[in-house]
Amino acid sequence: MTTDTGSSKVVVAHRDIAAGAERIFELIADPSNQPRWDGNDNLAQAPAGQRVRGTGEVFTMTLTVGATRENRVVEFEEGRRIAWLPSEPGQEPPGHLWRWELEPVGDALTRVTHTYDWSRLTDEKRLVRARATTADKLQASLDRLAGLVES
Repeated sequence: MTTDTGSSKVVVAHRDIAAGAERIFELIADPSNQPRWDGNDNLAQAPAGQRVRGTGEVFTMTLTVGATRENRVVEFEEGRRIAWLPSEPGQEPPGHLWRWELEPVGDALTRVTHTYDWSRLTDEKRLVRARATTADKLQASLDRLAGLVES
């Protein structure tokens, strides 16, 4: 299920995935896995050994266009929630946030919510890309993530 209010600056998608929350969270909290399920086709690679374990941590990612991003973790609850603010290396985040929330529904079923919030985005150069990040793209990430853990 996707939620996108058109002009909203907060885009949300949900999916129930037939796997335990811990297994799903491992794929999300380890940046080196993220390019495998990125529905935006924006992530090229991330160095191994950056598994996130708490707020305040920073992990790096290389985009498909070759640029590097630092991602500052601003929300974290092991197995349940992680959110980060991307930025260019050494710069303050321009104000968009990626969030993942996992809610166990049973032993082998987890409701996963993926949110892209650009309500505080201040960098005019990023607005076109932010508007292009629709609920369908978030849903594609959820679908790819499900494909990895449900097989």
